[in-house]
Amino acid sequence: MSSPPSEVVIVGGGPVGMLLAAELGAHGIATVVVEARHGTRGQPRAATLHPHTQTSLARRAPAADAAPTAPAGRPPALTHLSQADLERRLETAARRCGVQVLRGHRAVRIDQDPDGVDVHVRSDAGTRRLRACYVVGADGAGSTVREMGGFAAHTRPATVSALTGQVRFADPAGVPLGWRRTERGWTCASCDEQGEGRLLTVDFSGPHPARAGAPTLQELSAEAQRITGRPVPLADAAHLSRLSDFSRLVTSYRRGRILLAGDSAHTHFPVGGQALDAGLRDALNLGWKLAHTLRGRAGKDLLDTYDRERRPAAQRALDDMRARLALMRPDPELAPLHGLMADLLPIPEAGRPGRITGTGDLPRRLGAAPRSPWPGRLLPNRPLAAGGDLAALLSQGRPVLLLSEHAACPSAAQQWTHVLRTARAAAALPGVDAMVVRPDGHVLWASDGGDLGAALGEWFGRPATAPPRPRVAPAQGSADLSRCLMGLTLEFL
Repeated sequence: MSSPPSEVVIVGGGPVGMLLAAELGAHGIATVVVEARHGTRGQPRAATLHPHTQTSLARRAPAADAAPTAPAGRPPALTHLSQADLERRLETAARRCGVQVLRGHRAVRIDQDPDGVDVHVRSDAGTRRLRACYVVGADGAGSTVREMGGFAAHTRPATVSALTGQVRFADPAGVPLGWRRTERGWTCASCDEQGEGRLLTVDFSGPHPARAGAPTLQELSAEAQRITGRPVPLADAAHLSRLSDFSRLVTSYRRGRILLAGDSAHTHFPVGGQALDAGLRDALNLGWKLAHTLRGRAGKDLLDTYDRERRPAAQRALDDMRARLALMRPDPELAPLHGLMADLLPIPEAGRPGRITGTGDLPRRLGAAPRSPWPGRLLPNRPLAAGGDLAALLSQGRPVLLLSEHAACPSAAQQWTHVLRTARAAAALPGVDAMVVRPDGHVLWASDGGDLGAALGEWFGRPATAPPRPRVAPAQGSADLSRCLMGLTLEFL
């Protein structure tokens, strides 16, 4: 059985897939999400969001009655929110934006041709075929889209084993809280007065010999006792899992009309919150690029910039994790190195989180003359001369030409009015007369960086030769996405 064609099919309905779906739905892109699970997974998983991602989400959720909607500075260093709660909110936003969510459906075959992609999905009701212009795999580390799409990848075998669980401690007063290192490894524990909490153990002696088997409560308790040197009795567990530092990074995030996002493209050791964070930023980077491509407002290589921007960020995150694990090894010979790093990290440039984790600014070489320091940087939110702020304009999914308070509008901008919004800042811009800000909040062009027409042509294709057709995106969908993400932003900030 075949279904009516869609513009995008997303395989995987976790936070990454649902955020991408909501973004596309807000642009009026006909989108279908295929998810094997019948409901949201309730067990605790990633919950950490880094400052850059919080700010980017805030840009997608402006609200006139929330001040500031996108902070001029950075939010707190780390923020925690249940992944299950995040997924549910994003699914609600996606559905309100017109996205079709097919739960209980599993992709079993993918065929692409020059004109589109066929996704064969199976459910209890049988098999059906979905036709789309593009398919995005957001189906996790064991991605079937990655396998069926023939994506090559670089992998690194596991050298570290870890156990984690949401548990009930039999002796809460005796739990060694926080991160603790001994000569046998690390533990990290937290619990409330009733003894409910989380426990993580990290063993550096190599991958666990029984890593394919399900962990037990007794195994976690014994491993914690071995590392800490004292009993850590556990009464019950709501969830247990086995982790390792196995890593994978595909050689390209795109193969024709098939793209990957999140853990499908990059697999991290899940400590430090980088996996969820990187996946959400994949979705924010890809959403507007896919939408502009499908609406005919993209340069010929716009989709390829997704790989060129996000894959290096994933590589930096993987390298960062390897460095962290090297420093965490409980080896007395590393004590001088620990001391050196403790001295270096207070230095502002060395201590910038985004510098080593891949959560910072974009590569500046993309679409930019090398003499300008601005392209690739995330621009802080700015008030506009006519009222409102930059974040409110960016939420509409179009790039914004932001002019300094007395600057003349470049003549080239008139040829891209079908793509570009123009606004004047309430105050002078730092060191330049004008900037083009991408929908994700990063600077695309600045007036000290070359010809505006060349930059717009590279990113958004030919200038308009006729009045553009009205965009058919439903306004209600964009408003619903903003309301949903505004709620997330208020919690994050």
